[in-house]
Amino acid sequence: MYTEPPPGSLIVCLDQMGPVHAPSYPGRELVPTRPGPPEAPAARAKQEIERGHRGSGYVFGAFRPVDGEAFTAEYDRRTSENWVAFLEEVEAWVPPGVERVDAILDNLQAHHSRDVLLFSLTHPRWEFVFLPTHAAYLNLIEPWWKTLRSLALKGRRFADWAAVWEAVRAATEYWNAHRHPFIWGRRRRHRPRRQPGLALLPKAA
Repeated sequence: MYTEPPPGSLIVCLDQMGPVHAPSYPGRELVPTRPGPPEAPAARAKQEIERGHRGSGYVFGAFRPVDGEAFTAEYDRRTSENWVAFLEEVEAWVPPGVERVDAILDNLQAHHSRDVLLFSLTHPRWEFVFLPTHAAYLNLIEPWWKTLRSLALKGRRFADWAAVWEAVRAATEYWNAHRHPFIWGRRRRHRPRRQPGLALLPKAA
């Protein structure tokens, strides 16, 4: 269950989404009109077969569960050098008054490389919390990735990676304007279905 961090500290969830290619993503497509009598049936929506990727990249993300604010950046590869460069960007994104940053992330090799160790030595307010294997659900950026994909990618077609990143950037700005906190342990509770006829049974004495 989520607990409030100590005063002066901030929990930041970090992860990478990708590789993200630039084909069509499943969703709706406008049906083109065609000349013909009014009684002619409308054309069916079709999705063309993608040949080639037309560009791809990675989306690096940081997420603050306490207020729901997110930060994304684009990189061409998932390397330790790019990861440290992203950490520097997140360092500038975190408010300067925060005394301690608890960074939650998985055990990807690039996340605990020598470059990351040097970063932690030069940024003493950072503490890295590595999740156990097969425990990605403990990182609240994972459900937020689904929200970002829905806002930026679902049902759209992209000519290249630049168009994909522009959609991700705009979706991140939209989310931050309408954000809400995320809480560990809060799941949707489904009430059990009521069996018919139970309400008519007499109560036990």
